[in-house]
Amino acid sequence: MHQLSRSSQVRAAPAPLLATAPAQGKRFCRQLARLAVRSLYQELTLYPKPGLVSLVDNGSHADMNAATFMRSLFALRHYFYLIARAGMGGAPFAQLQQLGVQAEARMLAATGGINTHRGAIFALGMLCAAGAYCRGQHIGLSAAAMRAALLIRWGDALARHTLPDAGQHSHGLQVASRHAVGGAREEGALGFPSVFEVALPRLEATLAQGRSEHDARIDALFALMAQLSDTNVYHRGGAALAQWVRQRSADFLAAGGTAHPHWQATAQRCHREFVQHRLSPGGAADLLAAACLVRQACLLDETAP
Repeated sequence: MHQLSRSSQVRAAPAPLLATAPAQGKRFCRQLARLAVRSLYQELTLYPKPGLVSLVDNGSHADMNAATFMRSLFALRHYFYLIARAGMGGAPFAQLQQLGVQAEARMLAATGGINTHRGAIFALGMLCAAGAYCRGQHIGLSAAAMRAALLIRWGDALARHTLPDAGQHSHGLQVASRHAVGGAREEGALGFPSVFEVALPRLEATLAQGRSEHDARIDALFALMAQLSDTNVYHRGGAALAQWVRQRSADFLAAGGTAHPHWQATAQRCHREFVQHRLSPGGAADLLAAACLVRQACLLDETAP
């Protein structure tokens, strides 16, 4: 995983600004926010999806179901618009972070205190900001441009964000420290390499082979599980089961992924095994949704008024 080199095409604005006309900017930010919610919904409805909540079952979770996730999605709709607007103006990271804190509070209020989308609030929020920043600077939307904007405009602040904070006691931070794995903050500081170097290429590869969007998302999820040091998995299963998850996922892909004629039976068996061990690769799920967002954002019509 390598940090993207600084592109001369994308330059950090010295202060918040809004280069795009206000009406056009708001319209674009609304589009981006809808795509963020749609991407989270696409992740929710995906099946078979080892250990994770879907419309079919609750996976490894006794405290949440699809309805919980839907309440969370509705609570986050306005957040994605607000962070896109802030990103379009080149707002400082502290402002984006505050929007994320407020969104997390709304999520917890909507779900009765259950963490459904904390990782997604961070990942998809920052990517909404990066995509909107590109549009505000009249830079064509592409995966490379979005990642460059993220790193150049907010990279230093994201790197500082990886440092431990006093009073921070989330499972992810505790696991990252105990097992010396990166977690969501390090992903952000590096420009989400798992999104841009793992999930997106796998999505595109499966689609290029003529298979469906659904199949592409399954393959991308397994690719993420095979590569990611998922703090959700470490928290529930420790280092040994985290390695087992990576190997199990790599085996699925080595057998051909969704190109294998019996892939669904294999994925369902994997799902049952994850549930048996109470494993839930929530970090991979969040990054899958983030990859779906980037891919769909890049398809937005650049010529639209």
